Amino acid sequence: MRPLSTPELVHAWEGGITRTPADRALLLLAHACPEESWDELARLPIGRRDARLLTLREWTLGSEVNCVAHCPSCTEPVELHFSTTDVRDETALPGGELNLEIAGYTVAFRLPDSTDLSVVDSCADEAAARSALLRRCLSSAQHRGRKRSVNRLPAKVLDAVVHRMAEADPQADMHTTLTCPACTHHWRVTFDIVSFFLAELESWAYRLLHDVHRLASAYGWREADILALSPRRRQFYLGMVG
Repeated sequence: MRPLSTPELVHAWEGGITRTPADRALLLLAHACPEESWDELARLPIGRRDARLLTLREWTLGSEVNCVAHCPSCTEPVELHFSTTDVRDETALPGGELNLEIAGYTVAFRLPDSTDLSVVDSCADEAAARSALLRRCLSSAQHRGRKRSVNRLPAKVLDAVVHRMAEADPQADMHTTLTCPACTHHWRVTFDIVSFFLAELESWAYRLLHDVHRLASAYGWREADILALSPRRRQFYLGMVG
């Protein structure tokens, strides 16, 4: 994996405009990880994918995260400041098949990946998404030595599988705790690196292309030449144009 140049970031942003968020994230990683195929990247457990996106975000825009959340109790806006290191978790288990034994059941499953999310994104509600995800990730089940259908497992077994997935891939659930200064309510905020990083890149790309337009109009330079400038030099010329 390597950092992306400004032209590569612009190309990845443009190529992902009409794609789903999951595919846009994979497109970024495909540019940053040319040694791996699209299918290999799509099969990464979500936590491993998100850990790479965290690293790419650090290389691209730095490690500091600044955003706003709204208190679920009083709707007061609360500024959120943290570092990507605060939500990084290195304790994920290796990929591959995992096994769980509970209440006489032995269940084999794998961790969810981007191909699974692309399917469940079209589900009508959270319950349907969870059911579809489990059907895709569960590979076999036995009860006291007898084979059972993975589609007919008790709720407590499915709950245990979901819990084990979360334990095995903690990076897939990045979160931080907030306290509302207005009403002192405490709550946990999930940090979705995919939507956050993509939104940042969207704003960055629009600002950058606006700067390209200004410099091209003023000096007649080609887009490729302007994008090849370092940010410091680009701002220097923009200052003179402005």
